[in-house]
Amino acid sequence: MNIKTFNNKIALSHYFGDFLKQLSLEKKGVNIALSGGSTPKAIFGVLSHEYKNQIDWSNINFYWGDERCVAPTHHESNFGMTREHLFDHVGTKADNIHRVKGELKPEQALEDYINTINENVPLKNGLPYFDLMILGMGDDGHTASIFPYQMDLWNSQNICEIAQHPASGQNRLTLTGKVINNSENIFFLVTGANKAEKVDEIINQKGNYKNYPAALVSPGKTTWLMDADASSKL
Repeated sequence: MNIKTFNNKIALSHYFGDFLKQLSLEKKGVNIALSGGSTPKAIFGVLSHEYKNQIDWSNINFYWGDERCVAPTHHESNFGMTREHLFDHVGTKADNIHRVKGELKPEQALEDYINTINENVPLKNGLPYFDLMILGMGDDGHTASIFPYQMDLWNSQNICEIAQHPASGQNRLTLTGKVINNSENIFFLVTGANKAEKVDEIINQKGNYKNYPAALVSPGKTTWLMDADASSKL
């Protein structure tokens, strides 16, 4: 796997912005699955200001690797965060934004999102094929919305599933492992000292690392983008 460490989120954001700029120049109709969290939020802030006129935003189709089952205006909505910090400031086409309709009942949102992906995302190996999959990692080793106690969701034969947060029981939609690993490029965005222990276990294959969903992401396609705190135990 490829590991890149940065002094701070700003430097990490510049690397991400340069990569996205190059990708949007090389291919027509780039398909990206986004994630939520504080690190993407910081990256979107940099992109919306410094890369506003450097990237052809109309050439990028946006999806989400996971989303909470909440309304798009809810403060926990990954789409809402992206809209506030990125879409409202750059030349994104409304037709290129394919959000999870979290305001629907979970089963309805699941069916709608599966249909959206099947209708718009190209296939490779018989599965939806994203040019770039953005992932975060929790300090429990979860990624997307697949938690360690729900490993069966990772192995699901469906492209998307309903998951529950282990503490709150909140419903979420998540892409499954076979779709995540079918992506051309996978970026793990991981910052903070609270992630350092799991980063060390997963990358160095220590202990019960196979019990963490984040450890099941294809290493050959994965680039870890981390700050100094998250990588401090490597």
